[in-house]
Amino acid sequence: MLSKKAFAFIAAFMVQVFYGVTFTFASDVIKGGHIEPYGFILLRVAAAGVLFWLFSFFGPKEKIDRKDYITFFLGAVFGITINMLCFFKGFEYTTPIHASVIMVVVPIIVLILSAIFLKEKIIPTKIIGIVLGLSGAVILSIYGKATADSTNIPLGNFLVFINAVSYSIYIIIIKKLTYKYHPMTFIKWLFLFGTFLVLPFGYSQLSVVDWASFSPYIFFEVGFVIVGATFATYLLNPLALRELKASTVTTFLYLQPVIAGIFAVLVGSDSLDIVKIVAAILIFAGVYLVTLNKVKKRT
Repeated sequence: MLSKKAFAFIAAFMVQVFYGVTFTFASDVIKGGHIEPYGFILLRVAAAGVLFWLFSFFGPKEKIDRKDYITFFLGAVFGITINMLCFFKGFEYTTPIHASVIMVVVPIIVLILSAIFLKEKIIPTKIIGIVLGLSGAVILSIYGKATADSTNIPLGNFLVFINAVSYSIYIIIIKKLTYKYHPMTFIKWLFLFGTFLVLPFGYSQLSVVDWASFSPYIFFEVGFVIVGATFATYLLNPLALRELKASTVTTFLYLQPVIAGIFAVLVGSDSLDIVKIVAAILIFAGVYLVTLNKVKKRT
């Protein structure tokens, strides 16, 4: 039988597998003109929210402190609304590999936020790592070449970067909640608040979707984003955070470019070039230096 910590590592790994594959699936659905970005977000959040509420009836029954509803709302703002609106809108302009590599800066952002809110000391090695990582993201944004259906790479990458910042704030917010509640107890509220927050943005786009034009594969891609990249990931992340440090969980984001890149190239939706490789090397070098001191302390 797996220990709680072993399960937490598996959960953190599977989150990145789901996200890595989703870069390509979401790109197919949005760029194929099947569902516009904000309409897809509303469908994703509302459908996953229904799943969370249904499954919550089988979960533990916990009393929620009234003051924590404010935290739930903030979690919905950063972890669902800003996070998804920027990510999916950015996907109109950028590519799967670009987006996944930029998301690797999340551990660096978490380090910065930890220093500000948790008073964690940042040593020179970590500062160098931050500079290298952010340099890689800037190079990817400015010099990345657009493909035929990716016509505004800088704007798309900027929106994905805002998504990364928002997601980092979300990780810090829910870290405290995982000590107090089971994930099913609070995530259902995050998605209820999130549904109402994204409703004004996505209703008009979702209402005009021509469902009859969807092929079985497109339905599969949409279903995967809802069940795999939303329901599963938003459940697995808090479960991992209950046993692991936030910085450890975000370290698994390093796998996203590898998973997304391999999958995107295999299905022919993206390609590698020297700019992406150089940017990835800078980012990986940056996140390695950021975690180097921590690794030494543990060994």
